Amino acid sequence: MADITLISGSTLGGAEYVAEHLAEKLEDAGFSTETLHGPLLEDLVLQGTWLVVSSTHGAGDLPENLQPFLDDLNEQKPDLSQVRFGAIGIGSREYDTFCQAIEKLEASLKACGAKQIGETLKINILDHDIPEDPAEEWLGSWKNSLNND
Repeated sequence: MADITLISGSTLGGAEYVAEHLAEKLEDAGFSTETLHGPLLEDLVLQGTWLVVSSTHGAGDLPENLQPFLDDLNEQKPDLSQVRFGAIGIGSREYDTFCQAIEKLEASLKACGAKQIGETLKINILDHDIPEDPAEEWLGSWKNSLNND
């Protein structure tokens, strides 16, 4: 079983690139990882540490490949009390729905009993052409939070 399961949802690929980049950095730091792009709830072990990375599109919507995961969480309400998670959202501050997809995921994970580790990172693509950079910087403090929790 992976130390950290990275879950990404992406419309244009940005969140996938961030998840893959962070998986490399985590493996360099000695963690084992598994990266799942748009998994279903049934694809996941309902324990351990998850790192969820999602872009927002439309009117605060989740990417199509991650919407079924959120639907499963909200309909099945699984016991996620054995899950700790981190959250990274990618969006544009031009919209009043900035990073609403990750906010929806975060709320649903918590409603199912998952415990959030660290603060949610919200990346404004207008400020960061390469979203991997702020995500990597955030990852350093998030890894420390994992060990302190």
